[in-house]
Parts: sequence; structure tokens; C-alpha cells
Amino acid sequence: MIGVALLGYGWWGQHIARRLKDHPEFDLRCVVEPVTALHADIESLGLNAAQNYEAALADPAVHAVILTSPNDLHDSQIAQAVAAGKHVFCEKPLSLSADGARASVVACRENGLVLGIGHERRFEPAVLALRKMLEGGELGTIMHTEMAFSHDKLIGLTSDSWRTTKAFAPAAGMTQMGIHLTDLLIAMYGPVASLHAFTADRSLGWETGDVVTVQLQFKAGMTATLQAILHTPHFIRTHVFGSDMWVEIRNATHPDTPGGKSTMERYRSIDDTETEVFEWTDSVTANLEAFGAAIRGEAPYPYSDFELLHNIEVLDAIVLSADTGQSVQL
Repeated sequence: MIGVALLGYGWWGQHIARRLKDHPEFDLRCVVEPVTALHADIESLGLNAAQNYEAALADPAVHAVILTSPNDLHDSQIAQAVAAGKHVFCEKPLSLSADGARASVVACRENGLVLGIGHERRFEPAVLALRKMLEGGELGTIMHTEMAFSHDKLIGLTSDSWRTTKAFAPAAGMTQMGIHLTDLLIAMYGPVASLHAFTADRSLGWETGDVVTVQLQFKAGMTATLQAILHTPHFIRTHVFGSDMWVEIRNATHPDTPGGKSTMERYRSIDDTETEVFEWTDSVTANLEAFGAAIRGEAPYPYSDFELLHNIEVLDAIVLSADTGQSVQL
């Protein structure tokens, strides 16, 4: 088993803890949470609560750390883990700056450590099926892609939450949901050439805003648009337009919610359409299992250094574009 320490027991840390506490491939040694009021909840799951990250890193039975901590802490916490010789799984975003992401990617690579990232949507069955179709050229020339990832799970947050600030969660829903979409787009199409982003505050009064939309042009030639809205009922959609066929995926639930199905509609002409239904699978756990397999040397972790870094370069560009109202060349 791989000994792990989980750092952070907020909304997403709780999801990770529940998935790992009885997982046969992982030994969740402790949950590091500085808010002691949460320790009783951690211990009620039969887990060890700790306040001290340094103690977890000093534990020889801890082989890897999983970071579900605030975004601005990722750079320093990854550096500490690397110095202690621990593999790292970091919730998105990897960093709030391209320089920070580059330092983490290089440090892990140079020290032979696996760097995992919390972009679980790549493991969804419908997304895997779409990528196989793209790789096989079934859609013809890719023209354009539309992506949406929106929900209202966070509307109860107050203005003093780090998730509502531009400093720690810039460009409205980008670090919450939109960055999952840029991860998929980069995985499918490669580097972004230019983009133009817009943010708005329509209802929540958050400093960072509650709506972000982005137009992107890829170096390979295709274009894309994405949206992330923080105050609307759940909506996840992936729509790829090719010269021979378009494909649309709709997700009935958020990745953290079991039971919802995904539908894929394939459309070649008005007389040639088909719809396939995919059962929900736990893509969050699948990502963690891929991280574990890479640590054991069984398979490469399916995210390249380029993808990890370029996604944060794109995030930087989106933040700059939203702030200046100008398009950004990458």
C-alpha cells in the first residue's frame, strides 16, 4: 500500500478522505488540518487528525502527499514535499502562476517524483470515448469546441472565503471549474495560440465574479469557447464540431455525485444520429489510482509536463485578459 497524508479537510478534502479511507491501494496515514474544530469530524471517520504538515512529511511511512489546500499554498507545499522525497498529488490549480507551476514540474521531474493533478474529468467514460474518436479521426477536421462546467454548489460561501477573492481564485469560476475545461482542451488539441476572456459579477457580489467566458484559438487551427458559472443549476456539456460529425456529451451530475449518467449524441446528418448512455463511474478515484500506479512504476501518469505547465500558462493569460479587456497571445 502507498502511505499518504492528506493536507486540507475542506469541501474537496472531505471527498478525497472518504474515497481513500478504505481503499485497498492506499494507507491514509493522517489528515493534516489546521482548523482544530474539524478534527472531531476527521476522527469520526476513523482517521488520524494532525495540525502539522512537517510531521507528516517526516513520517517514513508517508510516501506521497495529497494537497487539497488553498490555491496560494500549492507552490510552497509542493516544494516542501519534494525536499522530503514525497510524491505529490495536487488539487487544481497546480499553481496560481506559470513560474510556480514550472518550478513544481521541474522539481518533481528532477527528483524522480510523480506529480499528480486533480483533473478527474479525463477519466470519465464518455470523455475517454470522445478522445478515442478524435485520435481515430472519426469527426474529420476539428472545427470548433464548446465547453461548459457550471453549478451552484458554492453559493453559500461568504466574502471572507479565499474561494471568492481575485488573489486566490482569480477569473470567477476558472480555478473552480474552468480549469478542468482548459485541461481537456489542451489534452485534445495541444497548445493555445491566443485567447480573450470576460468575467462578470451577476449575483453573488464576490470580488472574483461569478461568470467567466473564454474564446480560444489553438496553434493547430481549431477554436473553442468555454464558460463557467458559479450561480446556476448544475450543467456540464462538451460539444465538438468536426467536418464529418459533431459529438455532444451532457453530464447529469457533478463528478462528486454518484449515480448520474452521461449521454453522448453523435450526429453525421439528419438521418444518421445515435445516442449512447454511459453509467457514472468514480473518475476522482480513477485519477488517484492512476497516480498510485505511476508511483509503483506500473504505468506512466497520463498527464505530460507540458500539459501541467501549459494549463497554468493559459490560466495566467485568462486572468490577464479578463483584467485588461484585451486578447492575449501565448
